Amino acid sequence: MAHDARREDYLRMSLRFALSLDEGSPDHAARAFASFGRKFAQDRDALPQSDADRAFHLVALATELLDYRLPFAGDDLVEPLRSRARGMLDEAVSLDPSCHDAVRMRASLDTPSHEERLGLLSERAEAVRMACEAERDALVDMLEEPRRPLASSISMRPWWRWLAEMAECALICGHNHAAMEAAERLLESDPHDLSDVRFTLAYTLVKLEDATGLECLLERYPSLAAPRGADDAWILLARTALAFKRLELDDARGLLASLLRAYPRCGTALAQQVEIGDGLFARIRVPAYSEDELVVALSEGVVLLQEGVERTGKGVFGAWVAKTAAELDPAVPKGAATGMPPRGASRS
Repeated sequence: MAHDARREDYLRMSLRFALSLDEGSPDHAARAFASFGRKFAQDRDALPQSDADRAFHLVALATELLDYRLPFAGDDLVEPLRSRARGMLDEAVSLDPSCHDAVRMRASLDTPSHEERLGLLSERAEAVRMACEAERDALVDMLEEPRRPLASSISMRPWWRWLAEMAECALICGHNHAAMEAAERLLESDPHDLSDVRFTLAYTLVKLEDATGLECLLERYPSLAAPRGADDAWILLARTALAFKRLELDDARGLLASLLRAYPRCGTALAQQVEIGDGLFARIRVPAYSEDELVVALSEGVVLLQEGVERTGKGVFGAWVAKTAAELDPAVPKGAATGMPPRGASRS
């Protein structure tokens, strides 16, 4: 889960600081940079920064409120937190109208319909790409070789996050070919998949019932996901869903058992299938192979789990997953697999 707004804020400022030192002596630059971390933490305003840097800092603050505090806030805090975050995003756009993350997140706040959001994202996508590439080229030209890869990556990340949300919105809306196109376009721009868009692509391939495509994605994992293998919750749930669709139930059961081995003591999460809100900045960051990661994967997987009509309200595949997880994991509480799926924040 690589998109960390606070870390990116630090990296942006460190590049800006490095640029400000380039005309001085190497000894002076080394001494000055040794104090950068302390200054960033204690006196950020004293550091050199542009309006774009200030805008991104506001995005990072808004991300903390929307993606990491709001989902756990009591009802009385929801609107105040949203209002504070919206104010930060508004200020970010006023400082830097080309702050694409702020524009995108504000649109997500103000446009609850995934179909409308997809339309807005698609309409502006090409302009965002061109702006990010122009910023990358200008910044790379100003930097020495060792700093260029980082500068290039940071410049392109708003575009990558834009494409990642396009892919997710298209998947939710049932525009599966559009979701696949956005995901592949992102992987072409970022072959190391900083955005983990392969997760969205895996679910999209299941919706398209593209077994060959899913096998090809598995083969691409070493280059996309290193050092992780092809045993994350998304790819395993996708493979399970496709086997279930093809009525290969023994294979589906075996894959679900593999999922439980990769995520020990998480059978209850598979049985309950809690739905949580999506991150607005990017997919929320959680520890790899944790129950939280499985919960995120299951929440995004409602497009697979809730297909078809089933009396528990989980969907045909979701009900089978819940029942089978309870059989495979004795720690699953009785009744967890048969009740209605509990809901967290809405997917908006």
